[in-house]
Amino acid sequence: MQAIQTIYDDNHQIYGAPKIAKEMQKKGDKISQRTVGVYMREMGIKACYIKPYVKTTFDSDFSTKLHNILKRDFSPSKPNEAWCTDITYIFTLEGFVYLTSVMDLYSRKIIAWT
Repeated sequence: MQAIQTIYDDNHQIYGAPKIAKEMQKKGDKISQRTVGVYMREMGIKACYIKPYVKTTFDSDFSTKLHNILKRDFSPSKPNEAWCTDITYIFTLEGFVYLTSVMDLYSRKIIAWT
């Protein structure tokens, strides 16, 4: 148990039973992953997953390219006169999924999404 605690502490308390068992086996100890897991539960320690940082948004300077043609008038007088759009990302088990939608400001209905 002391060897398990030492390996756990030396690796910033993030190693779980599989990695600790491999470290101990490299040193010549005969111990299984299951036994290490049982001892870790008895000791009240467990692996800590560190989620990797993923940059999803990149800042760009659009001030010279984009013009405000709506002038905050969000009530057009006829359909298809003004649309608005938004994009967001959703984290799934396979990674990030981007969702974008287009809304007609006259009817306030989503007319397209992908």
